[in-house]
Amino acid sequence: MKLRHRLGSWFRRLPVVTRLVLAVAVTMSLVLTGAAGLVYWRVETALDRQLNDDLTTYQRSLDQAVRAGTKLPPGPSGSLQQVLDGQGRVLRSSDALRHELLLTAAEMDAVTHGATVRRDVGSLLPITSDTLRLQARHVTAGGQTRIVVAAVRRGHRDEALRELLAQLAIASGLTLIAASYVGYRTARAALRPVERYRTAAATLADGVQNTRLEVPADHDDEITRLGHTLNHMLDRLDASAERQRRFVADASHELRTPLTLMRAELDVALHRPRSAGELTDTLRSVDTEVQRLIDLSNALLDLEELGSTGHIAPLPVCLADLLDTAVAAHRRTAERAGRALIVDAARVTVDVDARWLRPAIGNLVDNALRHGHGAARVTAAVEDGRLRLCVTDGGPGFAPDFLPRAFDRFARAEASRTGEGSGLGLAFVQAVATAHGGTAHAENTGQGATVTLDLPC
Repeated sequence: MKLRHRLGSWFRRLPVVTRLVLAVAVTMSLVLTGAAGLVYWRVETALDRQLNDDLTTYQRSLDQAVRAGTKLPPGPSGSLQQVLDGQGRVLRSSDALRHELLLTAAEMDAVTHGATVRRDVGSLLPITSDTLRLQARHVTAGGQTRIVVAAVRRGHRDEALRELLAQLAIASGLTLIAASYVGYRTARAALRPVERYRTAAATLADGVQNTRLEVPADHDDEITRLGHTLNHMLDRLDASAERQRRFVADASHELRTPLTLMRAELDVALHRPRSAGELTDTLRSVDTEVQRLIDLSNALLDLEELGSTGHIAPLPVCLADLLDTAVAAHRRTAERAGRALIVDAARVTVDVDARWLRPAIGNLVDNALRHGHGAARVTAAVEDGRLRLCVTDGGPGFAPDFLPRAFDRFARAEASRTGEGSGLGLAFVQAVATAHGGTAHAENTGQGATVTLDLPC
């Protein structure tokens, strides 16, 4: 058991190509051994049948001569004969044998009791001289028991079998070498794309960006599908790395301004003694910037969570209740500004992720109240399994040069970055729409700006 475990461990540590070649070699060895054994058995059986027929014919002619008391007939070339009495004394024998007994005492006893003895003298391998196949039977001649032994030489039969063994060994060896070579070349060719993929992955580990594996477009096998899967994984890794770089770049760029303002406020406050009122104003300004930093950090983290996971958990929710909840926090803002906030949605059930869609709607309403004029309107309708949600204001609309980049991160119509808002609201809206498998679209309608969400529901 331990030896088997050690062999298994040793085999698993070998390279894949070596394991495949060994498996092919072992399998082919078993197949060739079986085929060679079958061929050898068939040829040996045919040769033995012919030899036994010759021996039986010769034995029958000797029996007839002994019964008749005539001269023993000659047999096949190189054949031998011997006649013994019941006590095992040699009565007649071939000149080559003289008085050498061909049978043992046990065999003579068996023949005397009526058995027919047949056996071989000498072996096929190693090569021995004077190989014979003999057969002995008892015959009654003139009321006396006689033991008649007929023997034929096996030289031609053994030589043919040895030649067959040599040819089978050579043919099997050459076939095994050829099969192992073909298996080696096939395994190398099959695993060459895997090695190429490994090399490409190693370059990725070394920091090379935008790595793509060369996958043939006209193949559809396991290795090709592995290549497509790895390319998909590399795309995901590149996208993840790009999100991280963009997150760091955006965060460092946007955090620099409020931090600089806070440092300037504190430097001015510490430059000379200040009154309590001046310190309060400074702290309020710093508090505003701190809140801006908190809002910015939360927005960046929300965008990163949406982009990195992409997991949306749609659940049935009443559309009208969802919109009422999303705009509830903005109704007081609209009342203070003397503006109407209108929600128009049917009481239907939609499958969306309210956790993300609710703040997205809130961002659109906040933008409409902050940058638009007149009434802000939120409409939603379901048709053919899709939710179309629009937020419209009566303001001047988007600036023409801003509209193409309205959904970019930190994109703002005003040039200054010190104004209200972080420029992440519409980027968050688009991220929510994309995560739902939908789209976000901004346009000017002539009566204001409209942002539309088109989501499957």
